[in-house]
Amino acid sequence: VQLVESGGGLVQPGGSLRLSCAASGFTFSSYRMSWYRQAPGKERELVAAISSTGGSTNYAASVKGRLTISRVNDKNTVYLTMNSLKPDDTAVYYCNAYFNRKYEYWGQGTQVTVSS
Repeated sequence: VQLVESGGGLVQPGGSLRLSCAASGFTFSSYRMSWYRQAPGKERELVAAISSTGGSTNYAASVKGRLTISRVNDKNTVYLTMNSLKPDDTAVYYCNAYFNRKYEYWGQGTQVTVSS
């Protein structure tokens, strides 16, 4: 099982990034996919989640309207499109796969830094 995040980097406040998470080794289309983040000195928090079919999404209040989660099951990939980025969005972003209260996998994380 692998979850490989990419797309992180340094961006100025107000800028945009798109994170990708490529999955392999499990039935991607059966799993709920999520993005979490962890800032220095803080606990890991849920940013956004998407159902297995993509028909349902939910977001943390702090990112609603600025970040969008999406998935392409044919490509085994989940995305996080981030607009109007703020310094408070600086964190390591992790991809998560979850199924049926039994199976859960994590990626290695990608750093996002929002700074002028």
